[in-house]
Amino acid sequence: MSTIIYPSPIFGPVHSRRLGISLGINLLPEGGKLCSFDCVYCECGLNRDHRTHNPLPSADKVEECLKLRLKELKKEGIVPDVFTFAGNGEPTLNPHFPEIADRVINIRNQYCPNAKISILSNATQIHRPEIREALLKFDNNIQKLDTVSTTYIYKVDQPQGHYDVEEQIKNMQLFNGHVIIQTMFMTGELAGESVNNTTPAYVEPYIEALKRIQPSKVMIYTIDRETPFKGLKKASPDILDSIAEQIRKAGFECSVSY
Repeated sequence: MSTIIYPSPIFGPVHSRRLGISLGINLLPEGGKLCSFDCVYCECGLNRDHRTHNPLPSADKVEECLKLRLKELKKEGIVPDVFTFAGNGEPTLNPHFPEIADRVINIRNQYCPNAKISILSNATQIHRPEIREALLKFDNNIQKLDTVSTTYIYKVDQPQGHYDVEEQIKNMQLFNGHVIIQTMFMTGELAGESVNNTTPAYVEPYIEALKRIQPSKVMIYTIDRETPFKGLKKASPDILDSIAEQIRKAGFECSVSY
């Protein structure tokens, strides 16, 4: 059982496969997980295993801890490549997210202006105008879309509320290209059923959705750490390369993390 629970509100820096030296900003409660998905492949484990009554960090707390950590890193001679809103769940669930985003951008400008501001989000809150407005200020607005199959999403991503793929695509279009799509590809089985989303039946409709969204970039990746369920398997480098080439032929920049 995977139990990686990140400190809150600041953790790292860690080396990100996709982003470089990343200083994490975790807007979820200390010692717990809070997410609008319950992905079967999540390195943080399942929601039910990490419930907590600890409060969500405030804007003041994030600002205080971020400044302190940056001062410590400066003494160590470390300069982050990126500040990444990520951690134990969905960052945009924090009710102070827009204000925190503004404060973090201001701190970045003051302490390390060359660092990028990124987010790893499952996109469940982008129907809210205030969330979209905040995300448009990010250098890397990275939003999840694992497939356009509703059946697959409810089996693998396990939304914890209303989720409609068509609505998600339309909301992603509202970014007018200022969005990066991240997608987990994997193979294997879950409870005796296939979770392989690398086949043409999944990839071809997914690429058609990308054509509608028109992202600035696509990031595809596969399982890297322990997962809550056995039977899930990494997609092979050959498969990922083949999917990436199809995405590129459709006109999109695509990075691959094996």
